[in-house]
Amino acid sequence: MGKEIEIGPAAELPPGKVVGAGPYAVGNANGTYFAVSRRCRHLFADLAGGRIDKDGCLVCPWHGSKYDVASGRMVRGPQGVFAKIPGLSPAVKAYAQVIPLRRGTVAQREGTLFVR
Repeated sequence: MGKEIEIGPAAELPPGKVVGAGPYAVGNANGTYFAVSRRCRHLFADLAGGRIDKDGCLVCPWHGSKYDVASGRMVRGPQGVFAKIPGLSPAVKAYAQVIPLRRGTVAQREGTLFVR
């Protein structure tokens, strides 16, 4: 098994919040803790700076790519100017379907969260 990383007190990770913990973006999507690899598949933005949307997905802070935190798969490709480049968004999304974000396991012990 991999090394366990302490995230911090569970009380400091309320629904909707995302933080960085080593190589993971760790968050609370509608009351469920998750950990996914920290770099977006598009241009490698730090997903720890992202947000959780109303669907419980992690949204990239740079270009709005959207990830299902349970599977790590991209469910929406880059937005904004990148969405206007023919083929780019579908190509990035297809790549992220084949190689989803790595997922970690979040555990809570005595009020403290850990990821492995």
